[in-house]
Amino acid sequence: QVQLVESGGGLVQAGGSLRLSCAASGRTFSRNPMGWFRQAPGKEREFVAAISWGGASTYYLDSVKGRFTISRDNAKNTVYLQMNSLKPEDTAVYYCAASTLKTFTLKYNDYDYWGQGTQVTVSS
Repeated sequence: QVQLVESGGGLVQAGGSLRLSCAASGRTFSRNPMGWFRQAPGKEREFVAAISWGGASTYYLDSVKGRFTISRDNAKNTVYLQMNSLKPEDTAVYYCAASTLKTFTLKYNDYDYWGQGTQVTVSS
């Protein structure tokens, strides 16, 4: 059974930092892209960041560029999201996702496995 388990969410003041982790089990994703999405109350789930299997390619939502960094450790089957200079508008449930494709993708529908989500709340 494949599982993605996120951790690292919490409450932080504006300008603060959090580091999210997502550990995969049940299969390896070392040859597949992984990503982070988020969903704020009353809004649709949106793409935040993605990383290719080797880490050479990354892509970010415009509003988080320069503040968030996605990385991965294939030996640990884990992907991370370092979030700095957090803003109240970053408040959302953050979801880790893994694709079974070999090619880099940003598309929601290309991600086959999802974590349960971790809450990030940024106070002003």
